[in-house]
Amino acid sequence: MAEVQAAPVDANSMQGVVPAPSTTETAPALEEPEALSETLYIQNLNEKIKVDVLKASLRGLFKSYGEVLDVVAHNNLRMRGQAFVSFASPEIAKKAMKEVRGFPLYSKPMQISFARTRSDAVVKRLDADNLDDHKAQRAEHKKKTRYSNPLKQKFRAKRMAAEMDGAAAAPAPKRPNVQMPDEYLPPNKILFLQNLPESVTKDQLMALFSQYPNLYEVRLIPTKKDIAFVEYMDEGSAGVAKDALHNYKLDGENKIKITFARK
Repeated sequence: MAEVQAAPVDANSMQGVVPAPSTTETAPALEEPEALSETLYIQNLNEKIKVDVLKASLRGLFKSYGEVLDVVAHNNLRMRGQAFVSFASPEIAKKAMKEVRGFPLYSKPMQISFARTRSDAVVKRLDADNLDDHKAQRAEHKKKTRYSNPLKQKFRAKRMAAEMDGAAAAPAPKRPNVQMPDEYLPPNKILFLQNLPESVTKDQLMALFSQYPNLYEVRLIPTKKDIAFVEYMDEGSAGVAKDALHNYKLDGENKIKITFARK
């Protein structure tokens, strides 16, 4: 695999994945098409969102297009506002990029391009015999470019300029039939339940959600019987219950929709 110079990636996770640099040719030639890759490089993500929440949101957003092999984002200063999403094939990645590019995740439109190299997760799935060689090449490339990467300063300057003017990539026009998750809300100890059977009782919900520790309260809405709020003592406990019971069929027919409540 050819080495490229690009923004470095944390060595402990998204090994070997390098974002595609923008071209700066002066000749007024037509843009060359991006080289297909199984991995998408995503920029302009909301840096205020916790990394684990961001990764879960990206996985939920992209899984409707095909199997997601890996999602990587980091807290370190170099990689804030960026992530990598790897799929089983470049065709899946291409479709996902076409339909999701510009989607305002946590109120910031995503900028998406193909990564220039394969991630470890992709190599492990598609070319496992060469995984060790791939890691060795990545480590050597990182060692050579740690302090001498000529794109590093340009990359930082570009990001600073983007932040100063609002990181403004125009939102993509509306596209029909694109299935997006309804909400992207950070963890909360209060869960918001929708699509409940109108005959549901507080005791039924208490029995269902008390299977998970630290349940605090269940609140029904008298004027709207198909929604309710369930509160736990902490965000972690609420998240466990949410993951376990989302789409649960309380009446055997209708799936309960569970999201974190707005703070």
